Amino acid sequence: MRINLKWDYWWNEWIKPILIAAVLAMFIRTFIAQPFKIPSSSMVPTFMPGDRIFVNKLAYGAKVPFTGMRLPGYEEPSTGDIVVFTSSVEEKKYLVKRYIASGGETVEIKDGAVLVDGNPLEEGAAAEFFYYNRGEFAPRGVVLRVPEGKFYVLGDNSANSMDSRYWGFVPKENIVGKAFMIHWPLRRVRLLSGR
Repeated sequence: MRINLKWDYWWNEWIKPILIAAVLAMFIRTFIAQPFKIPSSSMVPTFMPGDRIFVNKLAYGAKVPFTGMRLPGYEEPSTGDIVVFTSSVEEKKYLVKRYIASGGETVEIKDGAVLVDGNPLEEGAAAEFFYYNRGEFAPRGVVLRVPEGKFYVLGDNSANSMDSRYWGFVPKENIVGKAFMIHWPLRRVRLLSGR
């Protein structure tokens, strides 16, 4: 009888709540929001190295693990959004950059400004930064068309960012989600406008 009482106590007071918390945490991380740490200066001044951010996976539709399926999202990525995606160059590496253009749109970097479909970006953070013509996918005077099913991204710190200018277009299925908040360090906590 004592053994059963002890087991009931441990199950109800410790094991069951811990299991429920673990399942809820896994569900939230997989389908709703996931934390990431910023490792480099490629998004300065938006993010500083060491900033910790939350990424909204619901916005564009979370991936269902171990399948090729994605849940429906409530919006499509658009110019100026800060997105987290898996690298198409380095396996299992997550990157955070600013979404510039999607499949079918054209991109050109001219005199430090980004032109999408021939129109310079005039609103949002992407319009505030100077972008350099560097790499194979941002030559001076060349207009690039983004292939269908792919997207083009740039780091806010153009002088120190490996982005689509160097390694090209990213498959749309690589998108993890939309950055929406810096949650650490405390002095930098804030919601992100995205555009």
